[in-house]
Amino acid sequence: MARRPKGRFIDGIVLLDKDTGMSSNFALQRVKRIFNANKAGHTGALDPLATGMLPICLGEATKFSQHLLDADKRYLVTAKLGQRTDTSDSDGEVVQTRPVDFTQALLDEKLEFFRGTTQQIPSMYSALKYQGQPLYKYAREGIEVPRESRPITVFELNFIKLEGDELTLDIHCSKGTYIRTIIDDLGEMLGCGAHVIMLRRTQVADYPYEKMVSLAELEALLAQAQEQEIAPKTLLDPLLLPMDTAVANFPEINLPDAMLYYVMQGQAIQAAGLKPDCLVRITIGDERKFVGIGMMNDDGLLAPKRLIVMHEDTQQS
Repeated sequence: MARRPKGRFIDGIVLLDKDTGMSSNFALQRVKRIFNANKAGHTGALDPLATGMLPICLGEATKFSQHLLDADKRYLVTAKLGQRTDTSDSDGEVVQTRPVDFTQALLDEKLEFFRGTTQQIPSMYSALKYQGQPLYKYAREGIEVPRESRPITVFELNFIKLEGDELTLDIHCSKGTYIRTIIDDLGEMLGCGAHVIMLRRTQVADYPYEKMVSLAELEALLAQAQEQEIAPKTLLDPLLLPMDTAVANFPEINLPDAMLYYVMQGQAIQAAGLKPDCLVRITIGDERKFVGIGMMNDDGLLAPKRLIVMHEDTQQS
């Protein structure tokens, strides 16, 4: 007999406002315990130094986390000029110190270089893997391995302020963009060196900033529920966003209730109005209940790709 997973069936997305100094995995495991969820996953790690938006997927929402990993991101970053570190942030050791002496015109010129689509060589202190090991493990052993440049897109790069030797920028970029590398490269272009001292992720996809919640707030709600002797889910679950928000940008195909059985069996369904090779959100009935995602094929058929598992005690936000 199959063992029941530990924790409850709860499906949804928590927009965690991660604190500085903690790993993304620590934050993930803490959120999972607070919600007593049977399954959880995050959508792209933030460095321990970084704060801000870390969507945590619970339950069946984990099936769609990749689409948030692939989403655009926005960051607020402050760089300290005049010092270059081995990690390109303040967690590393200073390897070079130089005077800060450039004009605003030169800064504006160098910032323009990063806008649009460019090639970026990832930092050795990244989680990208080489021969099965994360690059940062090689870096900690003093080993440098070859890294291929990758295309990235910076949709917006806004100058916020320059106070003394601290430069603050707002950056809206594509997946896989390393802000630390942008800052390190910019410092070299300015001739003074630079490293990140503050990094805050302010947006993932179209999720609203004001919907974020901190670990401290979640823990306070858990403690409040225990004091009031009520089920923690009463206070916690209203914070969850629906799991289909992870694929909110996909076009929707709404099918009648009678089609639910066939869809959940993985059978292709006749559908019209969308081009082939198009990923879609599948909803059922007048209530537009989300059941998964599918893809249109050349014959006008909708083939289910990732379907949620429905349980009697599943709660959806």
